[in-house]
Amino acid sequence: MPELPEVETVMRGLRVRLEGRRLVKVTQRRPNLRFPFPDNFVQRLTGRRVESLSRRAKYIQMQLDDGQVLLCHLGMSGRMIIIDASDLTSEKSPWEAHDHVIFETDHGDEVRFNDARRFGVMDLIDGDKLDEHKLLSGLGPEPLGNAFNGPELARRLEGKRSPIKAALLDQKVVAGLGNIYVCEALHIAGLSPKRQAYTVQGQRAERLVSAVRDVLGRAIEAGGSSLRDYVQVDGELGYFQHDWVVYGREGELCRRCGKGGGSPDDAGAVVVRRIVQSNRSTFYCASCQR
Repeated sequence: MPELPEVETVMRGLRVRLEGRRLVKVTQRRPNLRFPFPDNFVQRLTGRRVESLSRRAKYIQMQLDDGQVLLCHLGMSGRMIIIDASDLTSEKSPWEAHDHVIFETDHGDEVRFNDARRFGVMDLIDGDKLDEHKLLSGLGPEPLGNAFNGPELARRLEGKRSPIKAALLDQKVVAGLGNIYVCEALHIAGLSPKRQAYTVQGQRAERLVSAVRDVLGRAIEAGGSSLRDYVQVDGELGYFQHDWVVYGREGELCRRCGKGGGSPDDAGAVVVRRIVQSNRSTFYCASCQR
C-alpha cells in the first residue's frame, strides 16, 4: 500500500497540473471502488475548477471552487497517472481495464485513476465538514507538521503497553505512518520495535520524532518507494527502496553496527532480523535497537 511519502509525491505531481484547472469531463467506469461512489459523482465534479490540493495522512484532498472536497485514497494498488494533452491529440491513448475514473481538464490533459484491486476510495465532502468525515476524524498529528514533536508524541504514548511499532501504526497516535517507514525510523532512532510504547519518553521521543521526519523527508525527495504497483503521476518509479537500511533486508549486515563486521555467513555477524507483529513484517537490528 502506498504510504505517506508516496501519497505526498502523487499529490505534489497532481498539484502542478491541476491547480487552477477546470474539470471539463469526468468519466466514471464502474459504480464502486472500496465503497460506492457518492450520488451524482460525475455531475457534481463536471465543470468545477480545482482550487488547491493537499494531503491529510494518506488521503489526497482536492478543494473545488464550489466548496466541495474530493477525497481520494489510493488503497492497495491505486495510481494517479497524468496523460499530457500532446499525447492525446494525434491518437488517443486507450484507457486500460482498471482505469476507473478519468478526469479531463480544460488544458486537455487527462488524469486517470487506475486501481486493479479496487481498495481505493473517492468521496465528495462539504469542505466545512471535512474534519468530521468518518475517514478523517480522530486522526493524530501530521508527522511533518509542527504539532508533531517530542512532548506531544510522549503524551500520546503514555500508558500504552503495546509495542512501539504497533503504536506508531495507530493513526490516532500519528497520522499517515506505514510499515516501511516505521521500521526505518525505529532503526534510525535506535529503538527496538518490541519496546513498550509507554517507555518512549523524553529523549527517546525526541529521537524518534527526528527520525520519522528524516526518513519521510528523504523518501519524499526520492519520489517514494516503488514496490508492486506504485508509480509517480508521470509513470516514473520511486527510488527510496534503494536507501532502506532495514526494511526487506533480513539476513543482511546491519548498515550501522554490522558494517565491516564480517559477512552474513560469519558466526556472530550482526544482521537484520525479521519478526511478525500484528500480521506485518518488522525488520530491525537486535544489536543497535534497544
